[in-house]
Amino acid sequence: MKHFFLASILAGALALPAYAADYTIIAPANPGGGWDQTARSLQTVMQQEGVSGNVQVQNVPGAGGTIGLAQFASQQKGNPNALLVGGYVMVGAILTNNSPVTLKDVTPIARLTGEYEAIVVPASSEIQTMADLVEALKKDPGAVSWAGGSAGGTDHITVGLIAKAAGVDPTKINYIAYSGGGEALAAILGSQVTAGISGYGEFESQIKAGALRLLAVSSAERIEGVDAPTLKESGLDVVVENWRMIAAAPGLTEEQEAAITADIEKVAKSAAWQETLKTKGWQDTYLAGDAFKEQLTKDTAATEAVLKDIGLVK
Repeated sequence: MKHFFLASILAGALALPAYAADYTIIAPANPGGGWDQTARSLQTVMQQEGVSGNVQVQNVPGAGGTIGLAQFASQQKGNPNALLVGGYVMVGAILTNNSPVTLKDVTPIARLTGEYEAIVVPASSEIQTMADLVEALKKDPGAVSWAGGSAGGTDHITVGLIAKAAGVDPTKINYIAYSGGGEALAAILGSQVTAGISGYGEFESQIKAGALRLLAVSSAERIEGVDAPTLKESGLDVVVENWRMIAAAPGLTEEQEAAITADIEKVAKSAAWQETLKTKGWQDTYLAGDAFKEQLTKDTAATEAVLKDIGLVK
């Protein structure tokens, strides 16, 4: 009887769903920003969809994600259970910081989301419109301070492009870089800066609460449900979309890379992930495999050109 009981337990154990992996996702920034939100959203959906039984998120902030990237590339080699969130900001930071470690030192898996930039001022600000902000910028570029994410990232690039489109020398902009969305938000809400720039999702609750005034968004067309003109409508020929990606460790086998790609695809195509995109105001820009790797090469070249243009890369 004892043997039969043990056999039943073993059979039951074997019948349990076999999870692909217990993943650890590195968010290479402080809590509260876009990468942290992406990592935690992935954590939730991966567990809900049964892709993984246990997903941990670790924050490794600093230098536009390049500290987390370098640590990930050196410490996780060959580890199929480690993932890294990155994106457009990291591409810029690698170039600006002249980082010895680049995205070629990890295994890019997929682009997941896109998000447009939002330009805001505190509700108490005298600046009512994008035209008011541009007027102040033209008058004295250094007197207009901008709070955003890492130097050389999407926020910084967008401010440089706004200045250029307004006929202002982009190398004269007064940009203050913060390594986490929470810190930048506190500076904007505390009126320590003239304006703030980040992905719309990071400002949405404060805009809806009336604490921040939304001046413009960086999309080509107006965003459904967002009451703000585009930069183009404001007379500035600027369209920028920040994208975020997931990468795996270097030194993986083809089978390991394929298994991770399949897990991420399952998440990206799930109803729970689609709902997350809606809630966060993120666009679905899912692109995987060789197509994503080719796009990454193009994006890196285009970013380098913009950064040279605004004087951040020689």
